[in-house]
Amino acid sequence: MHINGKEFKLQAPCTLLELLTQRNCPLDRVAVELNGTVIPKISFGETMVADDDRLEIVSFVGGG
Repeated sequence: MHINGKEFKLQAPCTLLELLTQRNCPLDRVAVELNGTVIPKISFGETMVADDDRLEIVSFVGGG
């Protein structure tokens, strides 16, 4: 699996939600593209990820 261009080894099959939680991603401020497709937040818990997937994870940061 590649996450934001870096190789990453899954420990076990999991959902996108589980992966994001393991990586301490801010679920309320994140967008995810899986193999070129943007995944809606409502689908994070049912979307399975695999070792041959490519993820782009973007966290939104507020500021002024």
